[in-house]
Amino acid sequence: MLNYEIEDATKVLAIARSLKKYRAPFRIVDGYRLIDNGVDPEATVQIEANNRVIHEASNGAGPVDALANVLKKGLIPLFPEIARVKLVDFHADILDSKRGTSTDVEVTIIFTDGAELWKVHSLSENINNASFNVLVDGFEYAILKWTLRKKKK
Repeated sequence: MLNYEIEDATKVLAIARSLKKYRAPFRIVDGYRLIDNGVDPEATVQIEANNRVIHEASNGAGPVDALANVLKKGLIPLFPEIARVKLVDFHADILDSKRGTSTDVEVTIIFTDGAELWKVHSLSENINNASFNVLVDGFEYAILKWTLRKKKK
């Protein structure tokens, strides 16, 4: 069996965000909008970075796919490297099924840029919100990784 090293990006981001000097490479303006009619979900988002605000909309095969597509679509003009990022695995765990539909869900996504792997996880009562947070963090981690690599050169 093959073993691959998967960086815990959630832990790395938590540590980085605890530092006073940390500045996120982008921010989400007013959250996201998700319209899911069960057939053709659509997501919209506004992203602010580099003194620009980009407003995008995108569809997907499901709500999480629509959220991933809209984030990539909005981030690529600001950070072209994001085009290389792919979602390798999506996993959701229901933490307390006795709470029914109000239970917490932990979403984990594994990302790759073709050379490295990293995972991010988030907890929420709303699976779409947890998924969105994971996607944002996964892309933020990728941008930070590439930014640090450029500074070392």
